[in-house]
Amino acid sequence: MKEYLVACVGKPSAGKSSFLNAGASFFGGTRSFCRELTRDATVSDAAAKVGNFPFTTIRPNHGVAYVPIDCQCKRFGKQDICAPKHGKCTDGIRLVPLKIMDVAGLVPGASTGEGLGNQFLDDLRTADLLIHVVDSSGTTDAGGKVTIGYDPINDIDWLRSEIHSWIFNNLMKKWDGIRRRHIATGQNTAETMALQFSGYGANLACVQRTLDRAAVVDALDIWTEDVIKKVVDTFLDERFPTIISLNKIDLPDSDKNIDRIFRKYDPVSMMHVCMGKLIDIQSKIVLTSALAEVFLRKLHSQGFINYHEGTDLFDLADETNSLKPLPPTTQSRLEKVQDLVLFRYGHTGVQATLKLAMETLQLIPVYPVRNINSFGDGSAGGKEKSGVFRDCVLVKKGATVGDFVLDMIGEERKKSLQYIETVGGVRLGDSDLISTSNNIISFKLSNDASATKN
Repeated sequence: MKEYLVACVGKPSAGKSSFLNAGASFFGGTRSFCRELTRDATVSDAAAKVGNFPFTTIRPNHGVAYVPIDCQCKRFGKQDICAPKHGKCTDGIRLVPLKIMDVAGLVPGASTGEGLGNQFLDDLRTADLLIHVVDSSGTTDAGGKVTIGYDPINDIDWLRSEIHSWIFNNLMKKWDGIRRRHIATGQNTAETMALQFSGYGANLACVQRTLDRAAVVDALDIWTEDVIKKVVDTFLDERFPTIISLNKIDLPDSDKNIDRIFRKYDPVSMMHVCMGKLIDIQSKIVLTSALAEVFLRKLHSQGFINYHEGTDLFDLADETNSLKPLPPTTQSRLEKVQDLVLFRYGHTGVQATLKLAMETLQLIPVYPVRNINSFGDGSAGGKEKSGVFRDCVLVKKGATVGDFVLDMIGEERKKSLQYIETVGGVRLGDSDLISTSNNIISFKLSNDASATKN
């Protein structure tokens, strides 16, 4: 079963590692240990190294973010016995895992090898979506060095340009050979380009969607550089959808910079940029303070506050709970976070960014169960000792029921498949598309009554 990966990208010192620490539990990368998710917090602290100097991150840090979704247990009134194997579910809000990493900082000229450009770009190959972390305060320059008055709009513009140049330059270096081979083999355009784009994690279907969106009518053997640039540009939208995280919103000058960014990237002006297509970049921008989220999570884990992730709410020590009193210096810092982030924006933006990532990837949660009546793993009518809705798997919109079952049990075991059903005993066919109306799935094998793998 595919696990989707989100990559935090951007220039050095923009806050990528802080975002990872704010949104993920650490499981590998440059370190060899793993911190497990606790039952009373969204995620445990990650362990990505953070520093106010360029290239703090050399090799990617990896983690698992837990994203809140509406769980099916609420629909059937089973919140009290919902028991996920991974993450947790509280009052019908389920936390599902999504892999996340931050990579070495990108600087102008990365596509030609500047900074850690080659390594950075190679690290992107496995990502399904990019979160572009931008320092909205303007306190770091293009290379990640401390400054004042830097325009963060520059970062938004050149990151996409560098990734585009990386792919375009790779194509142009071997274009004559690509064209000759295309003519000699008689392949169609999608097949030829799929071979070139496969190194960026693209399959034939992805390339076909790219060509359809680009609306290129010329034969590949007469493509000009402008046509190739257009295809690469469309490929970026298809293969590497991007969310912009305007980070460090609590610092001076961030307000005026944010205002200018939103005015530049308003939907009306973008119609004229993208060849007449309405591209609403504002819908892909989230205001964030990763350090504020890290701070709140740390206080929560230390027992000073009960932080309600994704909101501006937290509980302090009083006679009704067992929380510890805050030291005066910590109390002062917490009040600043309230004033500059929580009261002003309603949340730190980290959870909102992760939720937007799931929406952008068009991921649908699927609940494989053994018993379609009780939603557990026991026999019909039996008591579900281990709880219900134990498993939740994310699949891409457009996935079929048959593909999902094949991924779950493998080709050999699928040969003994008798039937697939959803709520109410409604039978499903292999070609049925998975949707939120049929995403509770049970299947019966001729030699095994189980509906899911153990």
